[in-house]
Amino acid sequence: MPFHFKRLGIPEVILIEPRVFHDERGFFMESYKYSEFAAFGIAERFVQDNHSRSVMGVLRGLHYQNPPKAQGKLVRAVVGEIFDVAVDIRRGSPTYGRWVGVKLSAENKRMLYIPPGFAHGFCVLSDVAEVVYKATAEYAPECEAGIIWDDPEIGIEWPIENPIISPRDLQWPPLREAKNGFVYRGGG
Repeated sequence: MPFHFKRLGIPEVILIEPRVFHDERGFFMESYKYSEFAAFGIAERFVQDNHSRSVMGVLRGLHYQNPPKAQGKLVRAVVGEIFDVAVDIRRGSPTYGRWVGVKLSAENKRMLYIPPGFAHGFCVLSDVAEVVYKATAEYAPECEAGIIWDDPEIGIEWPIENPIISPRDLQWPPLREAKNGFVYRGGG
């Protein structure tokens, strides 16, 4: 199997480690394979790819899209290193308001699967980072929403001080006031 899947503290959020083949020329790896992901329970079809470049200290998030255009994401850093975060925003969930975070880097080649019903954000730990992610729904501005990055009720332990944040991201409300169309349906 070319991937190792690991459920995190919120079981729906999954850390994925690809099998990497190194030789004197460099490396080769599969970054996504539908049959392998589906066998583990990630059967969504990805319909859009995004790519961002950010400098050290940038914090992007916490973003999500509400139904009917909710997005699941498969995130990886292809240059540099980030601290990637997912927050459970499904009302009624046993892990509502909890977060998990992992370091993703070009070196470790890990990926994070974040299903619909979670807010997503990351901060850059290296001089520069490029992040690519697949999404299960196309960008829909009418469904776009977010949560303020430093919501004290969530309490994310960001590994940087004085982050660089866009004016838009500074305007998001705390989770308890956020426009949120997600309800926990039970199971994983």
